[in-house]
Amino acid sequence: MKNCKKIAFVTGGSRGIGKAIVDKLGSDGFIVGFNYVNSEEKAKDFVNELKLKNIDAFCIKFDVGNYEETKNAISKIQSEIGDIDVLVNNAGITKDKLFIRMKEKDFSDVIDVNLKGVFNCTKQVANKMMKKKNGRIINISSISGLIGNIGQVNYSASKAGIIGLTRTLAAELGGYGITVNAIAPGFIKTDMTDTLSESIKEKIINSIPLKSIGYPEDIANFVSFLSSDLGRYITGQVISIDGGLSAI
Repeated sequence: MKNCKKIAFVTGGSRGIGKAIVDKLGSDGFIVGFNYVNSEEKAKDFVNELKLKNIDAFCIKFDVGNYEETKNAISKIQSEIGDIDVLVNNAGITKDKLFIRMKEKDFSDVIDVNLKGVFNCTKQVANKMMKKKNGRIINISSISGLIGNIGQVNYSASKAGIIGLTRTLAAELGGYGITVNAIAPGFIKTDMTDTLSESIKEKIINSIPLKSIGYPEDIANFVSFLSSDLGRYITGQVISIDGGLSAI
């Protein structure tokens, strides 16, 4: 049976920034869903955590980089739960290497998930949003897509591509009442950054004008804003949440 409440779907929502976004949108009153690729137990544990907070939540397994998997999964959501009102394209991977050592697969795998994954998911929800003349699409880019980063040719290219996709899609879908924006996080505390040595972390933090690391909740709070009526007149924008790092 379909629900009458608004539905938000977050790709890569079982950990890190995505997990914080799912939690926040659920607290805002959305039915929240997310996909996972590997750990079904971990994903279902998170759904149960959300339900203990009286948040309507669900998870579904599929790889955003695979068009047919994505199509089938989102079709299942639409038929069993309802149309997605807010899509947050957050799923991403890294395969960092200096360009001279980077293999073709390292490049294509990152592009397939990070950039093509945004296309795959958005393609499945855009028509429904256009018919309803309403919708929010929020793409998670990165500071690496704005200023580049050594050892991340593949990742930086994918995140820069998201910015171009966002601006163009905003122009195409604006007439249907759909907003499309991107967020470019800076140095955010996640499992990935936790693996860095303390000396590297200190060096990065000292280069940030606000002299502090960001948290997943900093990103989630702005996603919440863009998803609400407060963000209705913002579209085609790339918002950096990075403590001022991209400004220097």
